[in-house]
Amino acid sequence: MPPPPPPLGRGRKRAAQTFDAALDDTELVAARAALAQGRWQAVRSLLARTGDDWDRRGHRVTVLAEETHAAAWAREWLLAEPESADASLLLGMALAQGALHGRGKPGPARETCRAAAALAPADPTPWLGLLLLERGLGGEEDVVRLFDKVRHRHPDHHHAHHVMVSWLAERRAGTGPDPLHEVYDFANWAAEQAPADSPLAILPVVAHAERYRVLAAGGHLSAEPVASGHWAGRRARQVMKAAFDWWLEWEQEDHPRRLVDLNFLAHAKHCQGRGAEAAALFHRIGDHPTPAPWSYPDRDPYTAFRTARAGALGAM
Repeated sequence: MPPPPPPLGRGRKRAAQTFDAALDDTELVAARAALAQGRWQAVRSLLARTGDDWDRRGHRVTVLAEETHAAAWAREWLLAEPESADASLLLGMALAQGALHGRGKPGPARETCRAAAALAPADPTPWLGLLLLERGLGGEEDVVRLFDKVRHRHPDHHHAHHVMVSWLAERRAGTGPDPLHEVYDFANWAAEQAPADSPLAILPVVAHAERYRVLAAGGHLSAEPVASGHWAGRRARQVMKAAFDWWLEWEQEDHPRRLVDLNFLAHAKHCQGRGAEAAALFHRIGDHPTPAPWSYPDRDPYTAFRTARAGALGAM
C-alpha cells in the first residue's frame, strides 16, 4: 500500500496480521497464492487479462510485489521470457517494495522500473513504482515529476493521486491547522478536473484525513480523531457532504480501489458523528477495512475500525 508507508507504532504489527491489501479481488488473491508457490504463470495470465485497465493493473502489481518471494519468482519469469514487460514490471515493483522496507537499495529498483517503462511506454505502472520510491526515499522535485509521468499516461490514476495527497499533507508540517494548505488545493483541483463519475471526487476527504494525520502526529490536534474537532468545521462539513452525495449517485462498484475510498469516507462520517451515513458505508465495506485512515495518527487500526463500525451499526 501501499500509498504512504504504514505508520510507526503499535498499529503496524496488528495491521499486518489483519488487513489484506488485495481487498476483494479474488482473482488477485488466487494469483498471489500461486506466486508464493513459484507458479508465476498464474500472474502472467492475471496481468494479461487485466490489460490496460490501469488502476486495476497498478493495484494488482503493487499487491503481488509485496509477496515475500516476488522478486525471486519474477527473475525466474524473466529467464523464461526475457522480453516480458509484465515480468520486468513485477520485478521492479518488488525491488521497490524491498527498498522501501529496508531490504534493499533503491538503485536496482529504479533501474528495473525504468526498464519496464521502456518495454511498455503507455503503462503508468512502472512510473507508479518510481513515484512510491521517491515518495518514501527521494526528493521533492522527483515526486512532482514522476506524478506527472503517471498522470500523462492515465490522468485519473487513483493510487498516484493518493500518494501525492499523503506527500503534500506533510509539507509545512509544523505550521498547525491551515484551511488554505496546498493539499486542499491539489485535492480540489483533481476532483474538479476529473470526469463526473471519477472516484477522485473523494480526494478532498482523503486530503482532510491525511492532514489530520500530520497535525495530530505533531501535537497540533488531539490524537483522538472524534475529539479533535478536525471534522467539525464548515469547510469539513461541505467536503464530506459533497463526497457522500457523489457516492450516492456514482458509487463505483467495479473500481479496484473503491474500498480505500469507502474507508476514508466512513472514517470521516464517523468522526462527524453522522452515524446513519457511516452505517451505510460500513455495510458496503463489509470485511475489507484498510489500515488508513483508521490508524491515524498512531492507533490500532483494527480496534478503531471495529469500534466505529459497532457504534454506527448499533445506532441503526
